[in-house]
Amino acid sequence: MFGLDERIAAASDGASLWIVLVVAVLLGLRHATDPDHLAAVTTLVASGRERAARSAGELGLAWGLGHAATLFAFGLPILLLNGFLPQWLQLAAETAIGLVIVYLALRLLVRWRRGDLRFHAHPHAHNPRTRRAAFAIGLVHGIGGSAGVGVLILASVPSTGLAVFSLALLAVFTAVSMSLLSRGFGSLLVSRPVRGAFGAVAPTLGGVSLAFGIWYATAAWSLTP
Repeated sequence: MFGLDERIAAASDGASLWIVLVVAVLLGLRHATDPDHLAAVTTLVASGRERAARSAGELGLAWGLGHAATLFAFGLPILLLNGFLPQWLQLAAETAIGLVIVYLALRLLVRWRRGDLRFHAHPHAHNPRTRRAAFAIGLVHGIGGSAGVGVLILASVPSTGLAVFSLALLAVFTAVSMSLLSRGFGSLLVSRPVRGAFGAVAPTLGGVSLAFGIWYATAAWSLTP
């Protein structure tokens, strides 16, 4: 994002083992802040019936684990065999990411319109289906989005073993970072100022996410810049 990945990766050029590993960790922590990731997870968290910090963190972690699974599965052939995903699969993944964001935005707007966004600061039970949905969304994001940028950066590491280990660190710390970000978002939602204004914040968040999802899907087909 904004060339930050490349600037972080530049620190590993010709550097020691530990520097390369630190760079992989930083890339993982930064990767979770990509706009498509944040749009998907924040709308998922905001439209839930349970928005406590712990519940939000669990959703972010579920998303991160799904993202890590496909990132590692599709990144390994690039590092080991110098093989790349077919163009049609990349296009399908990018389109799916945009459509998922659109769906989550519409879901948030519909629940807001119906008055279903009731606040629960201390949920008594967690919804496993919501966590499974977050995991599935993460799976899609691990194939498309900016995940390939991180993999290509790691492919430049001279040692294949080190590149694979760095890929694992990238995947794990993306999950950790998204869990922390989601937990922070959940904490923000339980704060008194936001809790009182959430009825006004929800449609704005939904509308911005809807526009972003439409743009993302159409940009994948080069219909928009």
